[in-house]
Amino acid sequence: MIWTATGTLTAEAATRHPELVSPVVAGGLAQLDPAVAATVGVAAIDPSLADTAAFCERYGVAPEASANCVVVKGKRGGAVRFAACMVLATTRADVNGVVRRRLDVRSASFAPADEAVALTGMEYGGITPIGLPADWPILVDAAVAATPEVVIGGGVRGSKLFLPGSALLTLPGAELVEDLGRAVG
Repeated sequence: MIWTATGTLTAEAATRHPELVSPVVAGGLAQLDPAVAATVGVAAIDPSLADTAAFCERYGVAPEASANCVVVKGKRGGAVRFAACMVLATTRADVNGVVRRRLDVRSASFAPADEAVALTGMEYGGITPIGLPADWPILVDAAVAATPEVVIGGGVRGSKLFLPGSALLTLPGAELVEDLGRAVG
């Protein structure tokens, strides 16, 4: 497969390069339908450039092709619920509206970095929906799902994954969510 949203990077089949992703992401890739797994590319990057704006600028990747995975923590009474939200880098997840209602919680916020890292087994700045805990919903904004190819984290700060946005909907717990991403500004 040839990946096109790579800017100046060259992607290779992610299933052939498990050393470029976190162990939980490698495990998640191995559990995908082989036809879906074949659509996932990976490229090594400078870990200091993992944050979206720096990554896009350095490697010539369009921000509209980049999707962020945001870990949200919701609480209702004594119950705590987590979810992953996939939104385009040009938007922000509607945590206090769409996500809070979907999780059926009284309050929702971004999970603290140390907690997100501990629960996902991934590095902060590289968290991705592939390989997340099986009981977490993965909320995929409709704009992400409609993007022909998105760039997401590789579970580590030193890589990025490239895949069709629609492939995210094949992940365990994935749901298409309209208006999850809100325009920045």
